[in-house]
Amino acid sequence: MQKRKLVIIGSGPAGYTAAIYAARANLEPLLFEGFYSGPAGGQLMTTTDVENYPGFPEGIQGPELMLLCRKQAERFGSEILTEDVKEVFLSSHPFKIVASKTEVEADAIIVATGATANRLDVEGTRDGEFWQRGVTACAVCDGAAPIFRDRDLYVVGGGDTACEEAIFLTKYGKKVYLIHRRDELRASKIMGERAIKHPKIEVVWDHVLAKVEGDSVVQSVTLKNVKTGLEQKRDAGGLFFAIGFNPNTAFLQGQLALESNGYLKITPGTSYTSVEGVFAAGDVHDHVYRQAVSAAGSGCMAALDAERWLSSQGLID
Repeated sequence: MQKRKLVIIGSGPAGYTAAIYAARANLEPLLFEGFYSGPAGGQLMTTTDVENYPGFPEGIQGPELMLLCRKQAERFGSEILTEDVKEVFLSSHPFKIVASKTEVEADAIIVATGATANRLDVEGTRDGEFWQRGVTACAVCDGAAPIFRDRDLYVVGGGDTACEEAIFLTKYGKKVYLIHRRDELRASKIMGERAIKHPKIEVVWDHVLAKVEGDSVVQSVTLKNVKTGLEQKRDAGGLFFAIGFNPNTAFLQGQLALESNGYLKITPGTSYTSVEGVFAAGDVHDHVYRQAVSAAGSGCMAALDAERWLSSQGLID
């Protein structure tokens, strides 16, 4: 079984940035970028225009940005395997990582497996339909795109995130409709009131999303009243799911401490997890910002923390 100083689990901005910094520090990192568990490159692989990542004033396609990050990591000597990590063993050192085809021991690990947006299985919203062609799960990431400007926009959800995203979208949309299946929001009182009182937001109570239609992009949504069963088709320029994210931590099998919401728990201001020598980067621990640039920043932090920890343990010169 091969032994590595550092293994990075996950890709995307966090994983690839961690690999860049670790490789430049001569840690010779091995990165498992995933395969079946999610697209190698993370959520940006299913994103079209990325207009808020520094250094690209004209914007860049999500897959292109991730390909550039991957190439940069490889340029400095990172080894990248397109495999899913099935399980890890963290109770003894060195740690053991079991992937689809490869087993490896590691002195340190960076977990950068991200989080997966919750989506409803509704006609028109699936991959290959209008997902990322007017249907998305991040208003802050995508809301400023030209296709959403001055259009009627729809947000699905009833919690704080849904209210925050609806309020954010009022900067760009003509009107924002918050679709909620109940007759009261689950959001905190202050957030709910802000959304309900906003002049550009209308809450569509007791309704669920039934269908999304369009041509090359979203043109309409069909809503269904949960009490009467009646459906209505409405013009729409975009649909935003705001029903939460699931951090990709199942493979850890409870070996690392989690926050109450399921995200990895870290020591504030660092990337240290509850197990010494294991670090976290990106959306797998960040439930607040969830942006490509903040994920990249935390990947840098994790690589620097890992290097310093390895040095303090006498595992590298």
